[in-house]
Amino acid sequence: MCLRRLVLSGLLAFIFVFVANQPIHAAAVAAPQNTTSDPAAERLSADAQRISTGGATFTVPAGWSIKTDKDKVVLAPPEPDMHVAIIDTKAADARAAVAAAWTIYKPDAKRPLKLVTPRPAREGWDERQVFDYETSPNERATVQAVAYRAGSNWTVLILDGSDMTAEKRSAPIGLIFGSLRPKGYKRESFAGRKPHALDAARIEQLKSFVAQSMKELGIPGVSVALVDNGKIVYQGGLGVRELGKPEPVDENTLFMAASNTKGMTTLLLAELVDEKKLKWDQPVIDVYPGFKLGDADTTKKVLVKNLICACTGLPRQDLEWLFEFKNATPESSLALLGTMQPTSKFGEVFQYSNLMAAAAGYIGAHIVHPDLEFGAAYDDAMQKKIFDPLGMKSTTFDYARALAGNHASPHGDDVDGQPSVASMAMNYSIYSARPAGGVWTSASDLIHYVELELTQGKLPDGKQLVSAENLLARRAPQVPLGEDEWYGMGLSVSRKYGVTVVDHGGSMGGFKSDWYALPEAGIGAALFTNADNGGMLLGPFQRRLLEVVYDGKDEAVGDVAAQAARYKAALAKDRERLVVPADSTEVSKLAKHYSSKELGDLTVLTVSGMTTFDLGEWKSNVASRKNDDGTISFITIDPTNDGFEFVVSERGGKRALVIRDGQHEYFFTETA
Repeated sequence: MCLRRLVLSGLLAFIFVFVANQPIHAAAVAAPQNTTSDPAAERLSADAQRISTGGATFTVPAGWSIKTDKDKVVLAPPEPDMHVAIIDTKAADARAAVAAAWTIYKPDAKRPLKLVTPRPAREGWDERQVFDYETSPNERATVQAVAYRAGSNWTVLILDGSDMTAEKRSAPIGLIFGSLRPKGYKRESFAGRKPHALDAARIEQLKSFVAQSMKELGIPGVSVALVDNGKIVYQGGLGVRELGKPEPVDENTLFMAASNTKGMTTLLLAELVDEKKLKWDQPVIDVYPGFKLGDADTTKKVLVKNLICACTGLPRQDLEWLFEFKNATPESSLALLGTMQPTSKFGEVFQYSNLMAAAAGYIGAHIVHPDLEFGAAYDDAMQKKIFDPLGMKSTTFDYARALAGNHASPHGDDVDGQPSVASMAMNYSIYSARPAGGVWTSASDLIHYVELELTQGKLPDGKQLVSAENLLARRAPQVPLGEDEWYGMGLSVSRKYGVTVVDHGGSMGGFKSDWYALPEAGIGAALFTNADNGGMLLGPFQRRLLEVVYDGKDEAVGDVAAQAARYKAALAKDRERLVVPADSTEVSKLAKHYSSKELGDLTVLTVSGMTTFDLGEWKSNVASRKNDDGTISFITIDPTNDGFEFVVSERGGKRALVIRDGQHEYFFTETA
């Protein structure tokens, strides 16, 4: 949780960090359904591959419309406030191509250009340039253009719409961007290739890649473990647990694994299905009648398998538990679900919900221990049914225990881009919802879980901990993530290179991690970092693992370099507009105390010229910024707590601050 919330936030991170290297995969052509208000537009009932006016291929997501004119193609989701335009043009360079594209798509557009950054040549494109545009927070707008060159021909994608729809439709938007390829390009595929064993030379290649990436990204410490066909072939660490201290990271160093907890939570559910205590297709209200969402119809539809499917239509709504958690309990986390409304149809689109995942773990644990409080029941069930059988001896949900021993400290960049030790305060927010992301573990422990995924539920002694049928059921597609990628039950699955990759990432303040399983190769990995910038290593590490195992093109090194350069350029650009310390004139206009029904209390403190926003559970120094529309924002700048933007507002005649996530806004109103 760092300033990249501003510079690599939401849609940008999704498309360009995780989906930029998607390969070609011919989609089935859908029967046209002309149900749009524009008779010239065609609404598609299934994903369909189409061709731009210049011959580039791309996929139109199901439910979207497409309108093709002589000089452009325009795609639109069901919402009327978002468009993706695809324009082919001849131009001298990327800037000229983008200027020509805007003239064709929206001639009267006058939005200021913020930043232009290159991306590596990939997927048949000889050049790629990303154009970001200035927006003011109250616009709630997402505007971006990407110029692709193949030979002398340019194809430009323009994304133009609301933040709300951009977040909701991030997976299908990523499908469009990720599937765009020049005419005649044939994707890279590892299908049919014999995987290499992870011998000493290939292990060294992976270690060298991690070491070099740490330098480029400013990551203090990384822990890695590798397994190859039932044998742990490497486990160890690089760097230090905390900047300024000598203690090295090793394979036993504990990190917050964050959302990597989700796959282990669904493993608990799989065991309960084996024991006939649950059924995947059983309505949750039959298992736990107290389960309740903000929408009664959606509540009735949710089956056990839907609890961690990201497919129920509930949007990401994390600010409420990130800001107000001091008195939170598992029971209050479940109760909070009852206030949340879906923003898309059931099963329509990927929308990630941490509290739904928490409900999965607590309801499963309640079946194991119906007489215990939810948290105690979950902790005990996970210990006895998952951690103990797998030999995960150090893994724990107990923060005090984790922090008392060999553990990594969180790090994030300060407002000037310097890596710094960060506060742990906000990381306690996940504790009351810990089935979604509260586990502390190590590379040496987590690799045993990865090995279980590879052996389809069989322990090293030959005992079947969970049936292959129910372990694999967790990988079944529940909702698409992109091209040849889908989300199962707390697991992501990809076939984009012709081989299966199962994984899941984790992200809390100052901790970024992932694990990877290549079932056809019998190879797996666990990767932990103690820095927010570690998030930029996770996708490239997966790519590097595939390159080493399947002799893939050398792309991962370039991907890290490009991400590091983009991050630094965007950080510097945003820094130009920040006033640090916050402008004293604007600070003087603030109330001293504010309160939000959903997010709690906020106190404004100024000491020695530095202004702090104190939220009770956590606090951060703030910078100020004047936006293009004349409004003033105050932005948190402390490492891992940074990037939360509070816009000065008014409500009911009182001073107010408004903060937003992708689809919600919350008001802090002045109090006495």
